[in-house]
Amino acid sequence: MQETKGLVFDVQSYSVHDGPGCRTVFFLMGCPLRCQWCANPEGWENRQRTMYRVSKCVCGKQGCSRCQGACPQEAITADTSQDTVTIDWNKCKNCTGMKCVDACLQEALAPCGKWYTVPDVFKVVNRDRQYWGREGGVTFSGGDPLTQHSFLTAVLKRCQEAYIHTTVETSGCFSEDIFMEVMKYVDFAFVDIKHMDENKHREQTGVGNQTILRNIGLLASKRWNGRLVIRIPIIPGYNDDDANITATAAYVNSLGLEEINILPFHRLGDSKWRQCGMVYPYSETEPVPEEKLRHIQQMIQRRGIICYVGHETPF
Repeated sequence: MQETKGLVFDVQSYSVHDGPGCRTVFFLMGCPLRCQWCANPEGWENRQRTMYRVSKCVCGKQGCSRCQGACPQEAITADTSQDTVTIDWNKCKNCTGMKCVDACLQEALAPCGKWYTVPDVFKVVNRDRQYWGREGGVTFSGGDPLTQHSFLTAVLKRCQEAYIHTTVETSGCFSEDIFMEVMKYVDFAFVDIKHMDENKHREQTGVGNQTILRNIGLLASKRWNGRLVIRIPIIPGYNDDDANITATAAYVNSLGLEEINILPFHRLGDSKWRQCGMVYPYSETEPVPEEKLRHIQQMIQRRGIICYVGHETPF
């Protein structure tokens, strides 16, 4: 039988913001949502892809056109009178060889996505485990790790056998069967509620929220024994109004859940959008003022819910 493999686009060791204690975080490719403020758009699709870093390109400076000649899809146009190349990203979707990456001596074209087997994951886990401390473990993020649910489940089972604490960060936008099967092997979960209004949720994420809310309800109904923290990314002008915060807190309250982590908007994904050939819709949006975050925190706390702001968390 062919060994289960997963596509990982990043690994971060010694993270202290993605679950209890110190952790190793694996970012898996693929996501059912298309959040317009996303910090990891390179992880949207479950496939290996190329990213283009303009600052490293010497097309105009040195007259380089190696990538154009190497591309079998004829997706790259290298105009040596310009400082950048032009890439037809739709053609790139059909590429599997990434010959342009091999041809680029400056690493302006870089690969995104590496295949891991379960033993490959555990090589990293065993390397890092001694540094986690008593509270730490492994976190699976993305993208959304549940997109690769077969691989994720295989890794989680292995973690459980090795007595390793597991955390997932997920949108929750999956069928009940997939969602609950994965969660059987998870100790701690972050699940986002982007917006309580179905239409507003679809407007900025590309999907509705009914499946997400249903799955949160399933976890809260004692069909799962792990710890659940609801996250709300605070996006200025989208979901930061009092009406939505009140509705979200009321829903969380109705399920008997006790913890919400609000995440301040940031523009750290801007450069990644450009490297993926996309325009970041929030490039001009200012960070959320501190007083606004504290106001939201107080609104949530008034409903008897513990509310953490950003990385001010006890786990």
